[in-house]
Amino acid sequence: MTTTAPEQTSTDAAAARDGASGPRTATGPVARRPRRSPVDLGLTVWSVLVFLFLFAPILVIIVYSFNNGRLLIAWNEFGFEPYRALWEKPAVRDAVAVSLRTGAIAALLATALGTLAGVALARKPGKWAAWFIVLLVLVSVTPEIVDAVSLLPWLVFLGQDLGLSLFNDGTMRLVVGHSLFSTAIVTYIVRARLVGLDAQLEEASADLYATPFTTFRRVTLPLAMPAVLAGMLLAFTLSLDNTVVAAFVQVSGSTPWPVYVLSALRGGLRPEIASVSTVMLLLTLGALALVAVVLKRAGDSATQIARTMSGG
Repeated sequence: MTTTAPEQTSTDAAAARDGASGPRTATGPVARRPRRSPVDLGLTVWSVLVFLFLFAPILVIIVYSFNNGRLLIAWNEFGFEPYRALWEKPAVRDAVAVSLRTGAIAALLATALGTLAGVALARKPGKWAAWFIVLLVLVSVTPEIVDAVSLLPWLVFLGQDLGLSLFNDGTMRLVVGHSLFSTAIVTYIVRARLVGLDAQLEEASADLYATPFTTFRRVTLPLAMPAVLAGMLLAFTLSLDNTVVAAFVQVSGSTPWPVYVLSALRGGLRPEIASVSTVMLLLTLGALALVAVVLKRAGDSATQIARTMSGG
C-alpha cells in the first residue's frame, strides 16, 4: 500500500515536531536540564569561595598536625610525632584528661537540669514560664567574660568564706562554670522537642491511673529522649572549647586543654597543639554527627533536626 501525499506530509510534520522537542526514548522524550543563568553560576562560585575561606584555617591546622618540626609554623617533615605527645607528655595528657572529664560531668549535670526545665516549660506553662525564659535568654546572651568575672569571687566565697571545700576543687569549679550555658541549651532543645509532640499519650497515661512519676518515666522521657541525647552531646562539645570561664575559675593542677593552649602562646605553639586540636575537632564532629543520627532515627526530617539542635 502506497502512502498518499497528505499522509506523507503529516508524517514529516510529526517527525519534525519530535526532532524539535529533543531525543526520545521508549517511554517518551528525554527531559533536558535547564541551563543555569550567569547569576546562579556566580552565586555558586562565590559560595564555594566563602566556604574555602572559612574552613581553610582548619585544613591548615590538620595538615600541620603531622609536622615533626619544633614549632608549628616551621614545617620540617611529615610524621606522627605530634600525636605521640598525647601519651608521652604528661602536661598535654593531663590537660586533655581534665577537658574530657569536665566535659562529661558538665554534660550530665546540664542534661539533668535542662531536661527537667524543658519538660516543665513544654508541659506546665504558666506565668512563671515567661520569667524563666527571660533568665535563660540572659544566660545565653551574657558575654562569657562577664560570667567568668562573676563566677570567680562567688566560687571563692563558697569555698573559702563558707568553708565548702567542694568548691575549692578545680574540676568542680570548671563543671559549675561550663554547665551554666549548657543547661540553657539543653532546655531549649528539650522544650522544642516536646512542644512539637502531642500530649495525648501523657493524658492517656494519667487516665489509666499512672502516677505523675510513672508517666514521666515511661511516656514523657522516652518521647524527649532524642532531644535529651542531642542536648547532652552538644553540652559536651561546648564544654571542650570553653576558654574564658575556664581561664578564670581553674586552679593549679586542673588546667583544661584550651587554657593550656592559651598559655603555650607565650613560648610558641608546638605541633602537638595542632594534633590535639585535630583530635578535639574530630570528637566535636563525631558528637554532632551522632546527634543528627539520633534525631534521624527518631523520625525527624532535616528541618526538624536543625530546629531541634538550634532550640527553635
